[in-house]
Amino acid sequence: MTNNPRLAFFMHPYPDPEHIPSAEQLNSNCRCSSLNRKALRSELHRLEGNDNLYRMIAEERPNLFAESAVFISQDCLERQLEIIAALERVIALPAYQQHVLEYAPDTARFLVKARGAFLGYDFHLSADGPKLIEINSNAGGAMINALLIRVQNSCCEIVGNQQPGKLKLHNQDIRQTETVFMEMFYQEWQAERDSAPLRNIAIVDDDPQNQYMWPEFLLFKHLFQQHKIETVVCDPQALSYRDGGLWHGDLQIDLVYNRLTDFGLEALKCHALRAAYLAGAVVLTPHPRNHALYADKRNLAWLGKDDFLQAIGVDDNTCAILSTGVAHTVLVDAQKAEWFWSNRKQLFFKPAKGYGSKAAYRGDKLTRRVFEDILQHDYVAQALVKPSERLLDAGELKLDLRHYVYQGQTQLVCARLYQGQTTNFRTLGGGFAQVVVVP
Repeated sequence: MTNNPRLAFFMHPYPDPEHIPSAEQLNSNCRCSSLNRKALRSELHRLEGNDNLYRMIAEERPNLFAESAVFISQDCLERQLEIIAALERVIALPAYQQHVLEYAPDTARFLVKARGAFLGYDFHLSADGPKLIEINSNAGGAMINALLIRVQNSCCEIVGNQQPGKLKLHNQDIRQTETVFMEMFYQEWQAERDSAPLRNIAIVDDDPQNQYMWPEFLLFKHLFQQHKIETVVCDPQALSYRDGGLWHGDLQIDLVYNRLTDFGLEALKCHALRAAYLAGAVVLTPHPRNHALYADKRNLAWLGKDDFLQAIGVDDNTCAILSTGVAHTVLVDAQKAEWFWSNRKQLFFKPAKGYGSKAAYRGDKLTRRVFEDILQHDYVAQALVKPSERLLDAGELKLDLRHYVYQGQTQLVCARLYQGQTTNFRTLGGGFAQVVVVP
C-alpha cells in the first residue's frame, strides 16, 4: 500500500502481490464483465421513476460505456498524478498565464475567482510511461462514470475480487463521488458569492436535448435537485441578460454549468451569457479563462518545452517531469509545410481550439487537401503516442485514461475504449470503462 495520501483513495486490499499478473497481462487476458445491468436499470429507475433514462443510456447509446474494466499499475497511476501536479505548478505561474493569454480571446482576460469545474487530463500509456495528450476544460462523462461506479460487480479472483471504480477520498474517508462533485459546485459558487445561498443552476449547451451526452445532463439535474437547487437545461439562446441578471424566462440564474464548446463565448447566440458573465451577474463554470490557461492545444507546445519553462522560472525537477510526461507538441507553421508533410506519419494534428476528436487527424491518414486546409488554421502537431490496448471478446480496443481534476486534485479516473483514430463512443464493446489499479 502507498504512503501517499493522494493515492490512498485508489487502493484496495490485494492477495499476495507475487501472484497478481501485471496490468498489461490483465488487459490482454481478463474477460470479466463487471457491469451489472440489472443494478444499472434499478439505479436509473430510482432516479427517474421510469425506464426513460435507462433506455437513453443503455439502449439508445449502447457504446457509451464498456462492459469490462481496464487495469493500470500503481506506478503508472503515481506517474500520472506527478505529471498533473507538475502541470498545475506551471499553469499557476503569472509568467505562464501572461504568455498564453496573449493568444486567448478577450473574455479569457476577465479575472474571476472560480477555478473551473471538471478539468479533464487525458493520457495515453506508452511503452516508456504515461503521456499527457491533452487537457479539456469542460470534460464530459464524469456523472456517467460516477453512476457506473455504483453498478459494478467485483472483478475476477486473480485481482482480489476488486470492484472497479470504487474510490476512497480524503485519507480513506469513503464518500460517494457525487458528493465530491457537489462540493465542487458549492466551492465555485462560494468563491464568487461567499455565503449567499445557491438557489438555481442552468446547465447550458447547444441544443442540449440532441447532444450525445444529454443523459448526463439529466443526471446532473437530478444531483442538483437532490440538494434543493432548481435546475434548468437549456440552449444559450434561451437566456437573456436584463435588469442586472441572467434570466431563463422568469427565473434569474445564479450559476451556469457551462458545457458549451464555444470556449470564448464568441458566437452571437452566447451574447446574453457573455454579457452577464463579464458584468459579474452570474457565476460561470468552467469559464473562458479556465479554457485559455489549461485547454487551448497550443499550450501543450509550451508546457513541454524546456527552454520556455526555464525562462519563466520553472524548477529543474518540474521541467524533467514535463519533458517526458507531455507528448511532444509543436505549433503548425505553414512556412515549414514540407517538414510537416514529410513527417506526418509520426504526427497527430489537432485544432488549437478543438475538443473531443473534432477536426483532428492522424498524419498517416491525412490527404493533401486536408493538410492544405490545416495550414490555413491554428493547429498543433503532436508526436503520435500509440495507445495501449484492452483485448476483449469484441476485439482489440485502444484505451486512454481520463482524470477529472479540480483544484489540482483528481476526483475520479476512468478509461475510454475505442477503435479507429480517436475516442468515438461508436465502437462495439467500447466506451467509458472503470479502472482497477494493480500493484
